[in-house]
Amino acid sequence: MKITISGSLGNIGKPLTTKLIASGHEVTVITSNKDRVEAIKNLGAKAAVGSVSDAVFLRHTFDDADAVFAMTPPNMGGENIIVNTTAAGQAFATAIKETGVKRVVMLSSIGADLPSGNGPIAGLHNIEKIYETLQNVSLTFLRAGFFYTNLYNDVPMIKGGGIIGSNYPSTIEIPFVHPEDIANAVAEELQKRESGKNIRYIISDVRTPNDVAQTLGLAIGKPELPWIEFTDEQALGGMKEAGLPLEMAGLYAEMGSGLRSGKIQEDFLSRKLAVEGKIKLEDFAKEFAAKF
Repeated sequence: MKITISGSLGNIGKPLTTKLIASGHEVTVITSNKDRVEAIKNLGAKAAVGSVSDAVFLRHTFDDADAVFAMTPPNMGGENIIVNTTAAGQAFATAIKETGVKRVVMLSSIGADLPSGNGPIAGLHNIEKIYETLQNVSLTFLRAGFFYTNLYNDVPMIKGGGIIGSNYPSTIEIPFVHPEDIANAVAEELQKRESGKNIRYIISDVRTPNDVAQTLGLAIGKPELPWIEFTDEQALGGMKEAGLPLEMAGLYAEMGSGLRSGKIQEDFLSRKLAVEGKIKLEDFAKEFAAKF
């Protein structure tokens, strides 16, 4: 198959490209960074340099593709993030429609069933709705859990304050996922002969924030590391102090509030779906400790 993937050589894109090449597919990797071209070629793939917000560029890139992995960056600029994310999804949809791509896998998220109250995930909800209007396309919405790798953002808090936390309590259940498990699921889905529009959740583990604090703390030699629940205002202030743009900080605070209420994870947990990912919290803790 001729497969085009977005996401450059990030935590998902690199292992996904490697897997697809190893399976004998012809892979084109979209990147906005010209410096990644050589690394992409070294993996045996073709590089397409451009923006995922540019429908003309995407149309050219999808022109002879059998399948597409559509992934929008989590932060589409420091302002108008939801609008920019949605616009990128519209650009993808336009290019898919105009080129007649038959198989599409979109990286979505837990909480994408909600139109609001879910922070940056609202952009993915909008994109799912746009893609639902596409005709004659086999489409999978791959709703991923909370990325383990987001926990690296807490390293300064752990080192500076001896705590880890956010604006949700230590006892709620959160579906987590490892990028490697996402890459495996995307590779499977791209090679399927599905029909219609389908939702698949990819989750590696379901754990509480208290589990996170204990497991990471043990791995880094801080077994008493506590999970601290912040107020929304404290979480917002902390992210702003860490240098996060105000709009993005507000969206992350809203996402934390959505996790606290249980709304973001409700659809997955209420369905009692299988946890398909293989990389558990204890496995990720080893990676975390190595980079701490």
